Amino acid sequence: MGENKFKIGQPKATTSEKKSGTGGSMFSGLEKKLKLESYFEEGFPVQHLPKILFVLFLGILYISNSHHAEKTVREIHKIEEEVEDLRADYTTLKSDLMFSSKQSEVARKVKEFGLKESLTPPEKIEVEEGEY
Repeated sequence: MGENKFKIGQPKATTSEKKSGTGGSMFSGLEKKLKLESYFEEGFPVQHLPKILFVLFLGILYISNSHHAEKTVREIHKIEEEVEDLRADYTTLKSDLMFSSKQSEVARKVKEFGLKESLTPPEKIEVEEGEY
């Protein structure tokens, strides 16, 4: 029988590599066009570090601000629904109280205790200054 022999050579290009004309991935083609290797030949450009950190800080601040705004909007909607429920309860209780405090309703409720509604109108008592 024969021996297994491995061929070492260039990997076959994929269909996307054939279409783009580059020998590697999309990112390597982008890297070659932007010439990013020339920026990092001498090491990391430290002079741009404060600007990069500032932009990162602004990005984080923007993201946290949008999360806070969304949370606040959700809380506002929740509280608005609660206020609507409380307003409906208030209106219902107020109408029940107004109905139960009518003279005819009060007379009907106290009839159970043996109290009757007075048929004579109230009289005004007048007291002169020196009498009392």
